Amino acid sequence: MLREELPKIITPSVPGPKAAVLLARRRKAVPDAIGTVYPTVIQRGEGAMLEDADGNYFLDWVGGVGVLNIGYSHPEVVQAVKDQAGKYFHAMANIVTHEGYVKLAEKINAIAPVRGDVKRTFFINSGAEADENAVKIAKAYTKRPNIIVFSGAFHGRTLMTMAMTAKKSYALGMGPFPDGIYRAEFPYLYRKPEGYTEEDAIQYYLDSLKEVFMYSSPAEYVAAIVVEPLQGEGGFVPAPIEWIKALRRVCDENGILLVADEVQTGWCRTGRMLATEYWKEAGCPPDIIATAKSLGGGIPIGAVVAREEIMAAVPGGVIGGTFGGNALACAAALKVIEIMERDDLAGRAREIGSIVCNRYKKWQRELEIIGDYRGLGAMLGLEFVHDKKSKRPYPELVSTIIQEAAQRGLILENCGVYDNVIRFLCPLVVTNAQLEAGLDILEAAIRKCIAK
Repeated sequence: MLREELPKIITPSVPGPKAAVLLARRRKAVPDAIGTVYPTVIQRGEGAMLEDADGNYFLDWVGGVGVLNIGYSHPEVVQAVKDQAGKYFHAMANIVTHEGYVKLAEKINAIAPVRGDVKRTFFINSGAEADENAVKIAKAYTKRPNIIVFSGAFHGRTLMTMAMTAKKSYALGMGPFPDGIYRAEFPYLYRKPEGYTEEDAIQYYLDSLKEVFMYSSPAEYVAAIVVEPLQGEGGFVPAPIEWIKALRRVCDENGILLVADEVQTGWCRTGRMLATEYWKEAGCPPDIIATAKSLGGGIPIGAVVAREEIMAAVPGGVIGGTFGGNALACAAALKVIEIMERDDLAGRAREIGSIVCNRYKKWQRELEIIGDYRGLGAMLGLEFVHDKKSKRPYPELVSTIIQEAAQRGLILENCGVYDNVIRFLCPLVVTNAQLEAGLDILEAAIRKCIAK
């Protein structure tokens, strides 16, 4: 079975001849702005593996950019979608009620670590929609116009979320953007001011937030502070829990809602069902969670959850949408959560993270170009620099490593404000043999590329 195979390239190089034909067709039919640098054309996928059009086997460490925590084509999810498809595909939630929508909302209400005992959840189609709706809900509840986001943040590609996103290569030429979005510095501790202790650095980043209140928007006009528990596109940078505790205090003192963007961190990726369980354990739960990606196991679905009093403040018609809570997506999501809980994929994420970090730590000791590794659970970043002293980013090396790894059967992707981080988002159903094979490929690719 493909799900048990190891990476194997049978063509002289990739893309092979069949894949090359389809990639050429893509270049003619699809906008270049949807570009890809990966020489792969998927034929089928199982677990953490995909087979391309030429019969090559690739280990996927990207997982649809965090969508496939449960892996490709999980047979139980496939069956759940088939069963639902035999009944009906769609029933718009504000016209006809279907049980899957209600059951999924009940399930998420029961597990989401937001503040409050009674919760409400609704569904949309994507992470960007989830983030944008979370902002609308915060504004409706607080009656305030502004929000604060952070350096390194990625929240989506709608007009609102492009404005919230820090990296403007995702928004070139798209302005003017909505007003009332202000930015503070995120605690990127690897690149903290020289000579600062971690405690000093956290205070430095908190002072950055206070400067937003001073120079951009007084706190009484801020509806929400929106933060990723672990930044994705920003370089897989975890938010220090002491900083989150301080954010919670700032929000409580000023009537601001704390919104967690769990689009990429959710659904067992970080070693918890939702990463904000770490926040709740530390006594600083968020007010609103926006999530998507792996919730549907590959079928588009996003969700927003908050306590009842917050949701009750939203005027009728302001939230929702045609396809939100689609019946097929709800069926998939219910089965995904059932499997994740039953098979303890959060625990498996912690095991995977330990294996990967042990290897990363060894490389960091041996190689001058490995500046840092970090993350939570199985959401890990490996940062490349020219040398450890200067920490000068090395994105060119990362690009060559990604291409070399692909030739050996490993799919990787970069991230980070400097494009110098390799992200680890491998499906959590990866076998230990596949994991070790992937680490071997990555190490071989690194050593070959630095030897050039």
